[in-house]
Amino acid sequence: MVFSTPIFMFYFLAFTLAVYYVVPRKWRNVVLLCASLFFYWWGERAYVAIMFLSTAIDYTHGLLVERCRARGNDRGARLAVASSVVFNLALLCFFKYWDFIAGSLQAVGLGFMPVLGVHLPIGISFYTFQTMSYTIDVYRGDARAQRSILNFGTFVTLFPQLIAGPIIKYKDLGDQIDQRTCSTEKFASGVQILMVGLGKKLLIANNVGMLWDSCKAMAPGELTVAGAWLGVLAFTFQIYFDFSGYSDMAVGLGRMLGFEFLPNFNYPYISKSITEFWRRWHISLSTWFREYLYIPLGGNRCSRPRWMFNLLAVWAATGIWHGASWNFLLWGLYFFALLMAEKFLLLNWLDRAPGLIGHLYTMFFVMVSWAIFAIEDFSQLGAYLKVMFGLGGVPLVNSNFGYYLTSYLPILCLAALASTPLGAALYRRLGTRAQQVVCTLLIAGGLLVCTAYLVDGTYNPFLYSNF
Repeated sequence: MVFSTPIFMFYFLAFTLAVYYVVPRKWRNVVLLCASLFFYWWGERAYVAIMFLSTAIDYTHGLLVERCRARGNDRGARLAVASSVVFNLALLCFFKYWDFIAGSLQAVGLGFMPVLGVHLPIGISFYTFQTMSYTIDVYRGDARAQRSILNFGTFVTLFPQLIAGPIIKYKDLGDQIDQRTCSTEKFASGVQILMVGLGKKLLIANNVGMLWDSCKAMAPGELTVAGAWLGVLAFTFQIYFDFSGYSDMAVGLGRMLGFEFLPNFNYPYISKSITEFWRRWHISLSTWFREYLYIPLGGNRCSRPRWMFNLLAVWAATGIWHGASWNFLLWGLYFFALLMAEKFLLLNWLDRAPGLIGHLYTMFFVMVSWAIFAIEDFSQLGAYLKVMFGLGGVPLVNSNFGYYLTSYLPILCLAALASTPLGAALYRRLGTRAQQVVCTLLIAGGLLVCTAYLVDGTYNPFLYSNF
């Protein structure tokens, strides 16, 4: 079950909210736990057992870490943390990477690992990172061990961010799991954010996604230079509005239930450097790798070679986290190379250059990165990149390009505008009364249009279901 479906919006969510606000406050975590387990069971059936296992393992390890720390047994606490991390990584590696590793080994003649055809549980990359950070936070003293397994299970399975993030650290949410404030104002703001996210997903991401699918499906001989870039531009908007839309919906749903989640995106496409881009894109993942991998490796408080190795490890992990395919690793290393170039050569120049130059530079390399990200087959990727850069005598434009450009130009312009904070800035300049009127009209109109898309739409991919 995903957010952008009628069954979620009109049945599951409506019923869950009704029960949640009818029962006494002390029972609300029970309602959330049951609803979240059902939400996950709807899409994964037997794999809901993973949720029970992950909850039990990390709950007991958190208590064990705290007990060892209280007794001054730091070695025992560290072993408990290591055990928890090994379990979570083993879980993630088996389901996500076993077949990838086995297939890669078989491709070079090593057949000692069989390809098992393991099904990838939805959202496993998100919730394993969340539970893994719990015992680390308890060991560091950043969070107290949760005594109630029901409350801890609510944290692990919380349906608004279970399958597509943002990655929530227990130290940021633990107090809210135990006690949170629900109010009409918070609920109303949650509805607004939910509708913004739903609009991003249904009205923009899905529509530009059809353009990308059309361009990607073309044979290299049918593509033109301009057509290839148009396709990548469409995917650039699709992945942003798909993922940020789901993140917004998660934040909105959280507020409707009384939670406050940190935002996951901050207009990344207005960035003027790759460094800035990664401060604005998928903030929860960048923060997680900085706190739990980069800093423990030594961060930048070490020699330059060791610092470069630390960054290399982080970006290799960032790439492979996104999927079990070599193109994702290449994508992560691509950004590592760009960030190294900026840190040693380009950042001072970019700081002095006009903002437009920095923006064009950033978007050029980001769009190239999305081609690497989107095409898993290396031969197809190589052919597509050759067309993008005009290699092999491909034409600049043809009639197909004109047709797709004119057909999709309105939605591309809307996507470009919605990628900037201009709309939000104009909204903030309105008076309170005008804001209320505009907000009401936008929510009502958005709900009407999105409902039509939910009921009649057949193209509704979920890009991050495999992450």
